[in-house]
Parts: sequence; C-alpha cells; structure tokens
Amino acid sequence: NLSQMPEEQKADFHWPPLESNPEVFTSYLQRVGMSKEWAVGEVFGFDEELLSFLPQPIIGVIVALQRLKKESDVELGSEANNDLVPFYMKQTGTLDNACGVIACLHVTLNKLDQVNLDAGSILDQFYQDIQNKTPDERATVLESSDQFKEQHKEFAAQGQSNEASTQDDVKHHFVAFILNSSNQLIELDGTKKGPHIVAENCEEGVLRGAIKEI
Repeated sequence: NLSQMPEEQKADFHWPPLESNPEVFTSYLQRVGMSKEWAVGEVFGFDEELLSFLPQPIIGVIVALQRLKKESDVELGSEANNDLVPFYMKQTGTLDNACGVIACLHVTLNKLDQVNLDAGSILDQFYQDIQNKTPDERATVLESSDQFKEQHKEFAAQGQSNEASTQDDVKHHFVAFILNSSNQLIELDGTKKGPHIVAENCEEGVLRGAIKEI
C-alpha cells in the first residue's frame, strides 16, 4: 500500500533507524525493487571456516560500527573521490537515522552491472531521479520520496530490538564497503566528506578487505 503521506507527516518525518538484521535489510531492498536473486547475509565470525560458508559472490559489505571518534571520522574521505564510484550520496541532518538504507543504496547502486532493479519500482525510479545530481542533491531526492518513507517506516518497525526514540539513543552507524572498477576498496559513508579509499589493489576481495579495516 503506497498511499500518500499526510502533509503534516511529510513535514515532520524522521527517518527511524533500521535494526541490524539481514532479513529486514533483504526484505526492504527487495520490496523497493532490488532483484530477488540477491540478499543480505550475516557474518557470524571472522574465522576462515565461518567465512567459507557465506554464499558467493559477495559484492559489498555493510558494517554497523560504534562511533567512538565521530568528529575525526567524518573528516575522512574527499569530494575529489566522488568519481571513483558510480554512486555516492550524502546523509543530511534530515536523513538522521537513514544510514542503514543509505549503506544498502551504496552497495546496490554501485553494482548495477550485477544487480538488476525491477523496472518501475521505487528503487528504479530513485535511480532515474538521481542521474547527473550531486551527492547532496541525491540526499534531497531520498528525503522527498514519500514511497521510500512509507517503506522505511514499515521496515524500521520490524526486528527484535526496541526502536530508538532519539538520535542520542542510536549508538551504531552503518557504512558500506565495495570494490570499484580499479579494484580499490572504498568505504562509502554519507556523513564523511566523500568516498574514502581504504586500500589500493585489494586482492583479498571486498569481504576480507573490509574485515581487515574494521
């Protein structure tokens, strides 16, 4: 049901945090238009034996990090790196707790050579709308999407943990890691200055490269 949000809700919409739950992430992404051939999985440990059980291929890593040094953390990355990836967007104050879905977008929309979007879906329409826009303008497109808001509100209410009521209650922040076409390991976080180059020529792949970083 994609009914239009009342005007007062549009003006006062706060993006609630998503639980760090791969089933919630997968259902959310597939509902808005990601191909059902792909899913978000969970890493239960960093031992090679555990990693070997993960389905392949792995095209991105989403990590829920506890930010201990937020001030210095957001200084990482650079606007000069925006062109290192096909898609990068900022996380504005309005998108206060939308880091989970932004991390998902950073993986999905940078891997469209492998991931198909359902034609005419919310995600497909968002992708069309953000063409030739800056990272800040892309944030505004997401802020303005009533359909994304409806879906986000529904999936933020799912999961087993209690929903945080304020920004101060949110202790973790989602970021994404991908390999770009030059095999650089890139951290994508909309609160940083831009894409952050973690490693050049990441031969171990995105999963093990991200594990090494965190």
